[in-house]
Amino acid sequence: MRSAIKRWVGLPVCVGIAPTKTLAKLVNHVAKKRPQFDGVCNYNEFSVGEINALMDELPVSEVWGVGSRYTARLQQLGIHTVRGLRQASPKVIRQQFSVVMERTVAELNGETCLDLEEMAPAKQQIMSSRSFGRPVFALDELVESVASYMSRAAEKLRRQHSLAGAVQVYVRTNPFKEREPQYSQGMILPLPGPTDDTRELVSAAISVLRRIYKSGFAYAKTGVMLTEIIAADQRMPGLLDDTASLSRNQNLMHAVDSINQTYGRGTIRLAAEGIDQRWKMRAGRRSPAFTTRLSDVVVAHAT
Repeated sequence: MRSAIKRWVGLPVCVGIAPTKTLAKLVNHVAKKRPQFDGVCNYNEFSVGEINALMDELPVSEVWGVGSRYTARLQQLGIHTVRGLRQASPKVIRQQFSVVMERTVAELNGETCLDLEEMAPAKQQIMSSRSFGRPVFALDELVESVASYMSRAAEKLRRQHSLAGAVQVYVRTNPFKEREPQYSQGMILPLPGPTDDTRELVSAAISVLRRIYKSGFAYAKTGVMLTEIIAADQRMPGLLDDTASLSRNQNLMHAVDSINQTYGRGTIRLAAEGIDQRWKMRAGRRSPAFTTRLSDVVVAHAT
């Protein structure tokens, strides 16, 4: 696996193998830091004596989930090494810290308490926001930004096969320019029904923006958020739902996503997103994409 990833992606990786997630992360750290393991550390191959010796050498701060505050508190209790935490009383650890730390102790002793996630869980909130490249005063330009951000959020929503039941929009000026008039406002709007249709979500977001917008301010940022997210297959059909229309809308969104994925983001977009988008964040100092864009690959010319 390490060789394949190195060859295909160009990234060096290390592997930790152990019966629990916490132990696997611990020996993965060992694989990274100790050359003798050559990038792969298998906890299951160690003897009891080797395990004790290794855990005596590792500071307790190397345990996954033990940050600087917990490290200081553990040291006050006389626990300085991984082995010390492993041998600590789970009951005392729970009283002094939390049930999460108690589970960490159990995991260090080989008891599985934390399940591995084969795929990331669906997000319960999806947000899209950027600062502007220049101050924005006009409502029309704010509409373009909100429509663009909501379109991006809708793509993410469909990608995880979910529907949103409410949208939130906020606007604000630049808080660092204290001499200028300041304004910040946001609002949540529940939707008639959960949806992943970009057109419906953008329409709702623009209606919220029109309610919270105030003229005369130099806006520096807008943002949108999708909330009350449910899985697409959990949608309860309404009494007046037009099943044929819903099917057509789903097919349309699928076609738009497919085209944009094939030919680049924004190939097809709503008119509300605008064309010039002069408000967009400046990206003149962005690092080249050496590993993902052929045009950014450095070419050496012989002289």
